[in-house]
Amino acid sequence: MPAPSEVAHVRSQLREPWWRRTLREIAVHDFVVFAFLLSLNGAVLATPTGLERSACLLRTGGLFFAFALAIFLVRGRLLRRSWIAALVYRLGIYGVVQVSYFFLKHVLPLVSKTTLDHRLYAFDLTVFHYEPAMAWDRFVNSTSTEWFSFFYFGYFLLMAVHVLPLLFFARRKQIVGEFTFAMIVIFSIGHTLYMAVPGFGPYRAMANAFQHSFPPGTWHELVMSAVHSGGAQMDIFPSLHTAAPTMLALFSYRNRRELPFRYTWHVVTFCTINIIIATMFLRWHYLIDVIVGFVIAVAAVMASRPIVRWEIARRKREGLGDLWPEFSNAPLAGSGSGSEVERGVAAA
Repeated sequence: MPAPSEVAHVRSQLREPWWRRTLREIAVHDFVVFAFLLSLNGAVLATPTGLERSACLLRTGGLFFAFALAIFLVRGRLLRRSWIAALVYRLGIYGVVQVSYFFLKHVLPLVSKTTLDHRLYAFDLTVFHYEPAMAWDRFVNSTSTEWFSFFYFGYFLLMAVHVLPLLFFARRKQIVGEFTFAMIVIFSIGHTLYMAVPGFGPYRAMANAFQHSFPPGTWHELVMSAVHSGGAQMDIFPSLHTAAPTMLALFSYRNRRELPFRYTWHVVTFCTINIIIATMFLRWHYLIDVIVGFVIAVAAVMASRPIVRWEIARRKREGLGDLWPEFSNAPLAGSGSGSEVERGVAAA
């Protein structure tokens, strides 16, 4: 039989309205995603009506619907199986933030009619008296182009080998919580700022100012193909090619006593440094884009640990569901026939 204090606590929860309990179940990172999707849809709604606006709203509204459905089903404890809840939650919370990038190629031209390239360039020259994309033009050759193109394209692999295992296979709640919180914050802030500070980057805005063209090469062609086919085009401020790898490097170093980070943090850090340099060498970003991306990453990593610790403790104290539902065949706690304590209350 459950302890009297547990019985009293669960009885008070059972009397609590469903909507209020669902709100208590919502985590900090859920609110971050909500705020991002609200700003995304709000920006589209603020544009003049037309077919282009309707098409964009269909996409961004679909993301909001997927998010709301995940919250409704998982935080509302309506799903019976943990593995189903885990999959729905990951797709509806983390997935919508990542997928939103591919919709930005339609959203950014709609909400941003002007670009700020020349202002960003002028800012770099005024504050830093230096613009890497311009200064490194003299170092462009086949070897340097292929080297940095390899690392720039390798960003996608670096992301995949961290996101997929940690999101779908990791079981350490604190580590999973820190990783997902930092990534969600970085991409939510980054995608929002893309709409506020649009630009094409030096490669297009100042194409005529460069004396050396990039020579053809396998990796450089892959980079150009990826950017033109899936890129958002006006996505320069901040540099997420800086923010995300920086976060991975800091996260790996912080957990360097754990496997596999004990053996990978050196490689991740080396790749991160080269990716950051590549963003400027390949003329995608201004210096200020990179600095802001770096600052966002550092802030997200620093905030992740105390916030996740607080969240896990709160959920344990109030008898709430997991921060990130785990993949298992067990019934989801609080759904269906109820938890062991809830069944004890019913029998009492």
